[in-house]
Amino acid sequence: MDANLVRRIAVAAVGIPAALALTWLGGWPLVILVSLIGVLGVRELFLFAERKDVRPFHALGYLTAGLFAPAAYQSAVSPEFGELVTRWWPQAGALWLLAMLVWTLAARRPDARPLGAAAVTLFGLCYAAALPAFLVSIRHQLHGTGSWAGAWLVFFPLVVTWVCDSFAMFGGRIVGGPRLAPVVSPGKTRSGGIAGVAGALLAGAVFAWLVFPRAGLTLAPGKVMLMAAVLSVVGQLGDLVESLFKREAGLKDSGTLIPGHGGILDRFDSLYFVIPAAAALYQWLGVR
Repeated sequence: MDANLVRRIAVAAVGIPAALALTWLGGWPLVILVSLIGVLGVRELFLFAERKDVRPFHALGYLTAGLFAPAAYQSAVSPEFGELVTRWWPQAGALWLLAMLVWTLAARRPDARPLGAAAVTLFGLCYAAALPAFLVSIRHQLHGTGSWAGAWLVFFPLVVTWVCDSFAMFGGRIVGGPRLAPVVSPGKTRSGGIAGVAGALLAGAVFAWLVFPRAGLTLAPGKVMLMAAVLSVVGQLGDLVESLFKREAGLKDSGTLIPGHGGILDRFDSLYFVIPAAAALYQWLGVR
């Protein structure tokens, strides 16, 4: 068996049960984990930019990245705080942007690519820190700590994505055929993409008929299958986007933090798209 695949399986065997337990618990332990993921993801993206001679504002980026998950948590558990965020986030965001631009004026000369530094700092926060924070919203929008219902609402999009990735990998190896996006990710095939959607639908069926009913969640099987189909496509797009960034930076992996998986961006590439999409679908479909 491929050594890298062995490492991936070993990490998954330890990491998935630990992540499920932490998600069931929820609260501040989960918030801290999501904040850490956001900070590390922003760091990797900033390092991408530095390989192209763009120097983002690391300190400002890391400090801000750590705030999204706590803000999402407090908005979910405190109606007063949520109302405050809803009312003031446009102004707060605008003031943060103005402060960052003044920082750019003071810290970057015209020949030091100030526009690139400001743009990457802002984008890195939106992409690698703000999008994962929707996981906290999914977990705590309707359920408190120690909740299996809340945990499975989070794990449904995660499992759909993992199964989709696995089916796509093995389906592409077995069937082969035309490339899905040859310039961005030459290893991915159209047959693998179709196999990934099929795997996601299989995972959706398991959740619809076995997991959600036992957790007391009232979501019709048809809606679950619709979500699985949408998330499988969205997740594969997220994977390709991260591959595009790595191509520009000239990297195979975003880092070496996770054995067999690469960096944070490598492990969460699909989930950056899937998690906020799942949050929107849950609200649209009226999950209770």
